[in-house]
Amino acid sequence: MTYEAVHARPEGPSTLARQARTAADYGFEGIVVRNHGDAGTPDAIEAVRERVAVDVVDGIEIRADDPAQASGLVGNYRSKRTLVVVHGGDRALNRFAVENPAVDVLAHPMAGDGDFNHVLAKAAADNGVRVEFNLHPVVHDSGGSRVRRLRGLRKLRELVADADAPYVVSTDPRSHLDLRAPRELSALGEAIGFDADAIRDGLAEWGRLAARNRDRLSDSYVEPGVRLDGS
Repeated sequence: MTYEAVHARPEGPSTLARQARTAADYGFEGIVVRNHGDAGTPDAIEAVRERVAVDVVDGIEIRADDPAQASGLVGNYRSKRTLVVVHGGDRALNRFAVENPAVDVLAHPMAGDGDFNHVLAKAAADNGVRVEFNLHPVVHDSGGSRVRRLRGLRKLRELVADADAPYVVSTDPRSHLDLRAPRELSALGEAIGFDADAIRDGLAEWGRLAARNRDRLSDSYVEPGVRLDGS
């Protein structure tokens, strides 16, 4: 089971249907729509689900100026989206995300000033917040920029491994041309010290999160420790 988390038109040139068809051709079982805001969802998602033989997960990637704004947006979308992702990067937003169990994934933790440390990694582990390893620079950057981004990814890998924190893997594609097959991502992952199984596990984690959250939203879900009579 492998999933990729994509941006679709209007956040890139490719429609959601094109992204989904290409993902299916490359061997993905599903994709997560991680657009910023409501653009392209949920009507487009339902239409694509009926036409393309991959799972399409309704997600959102929240971009906020500060934790207070992020908190309001998470509260608004938690009951409306299967997956809630927070775009991090600075210390305050990274900390907000990893300390909030309502957040599924902290994306771009090394963006901006790249302020992510062992304390935040432990908080992610404690709260079950997945940390994203974004392989976009491995695929698209070159020269000094690629070297700097790879250095950051290696540091992040060490922090996440030391804390035994959960994680996801993505190339953050905005076009169907940005997609790479799972086997290619496994090979690329070696550039930051992953083995093939670790990359596949990070790709699969998107699907496991979606399945878990769908169960929680279903009528049959009962919180652990809660009796069926509600007590």
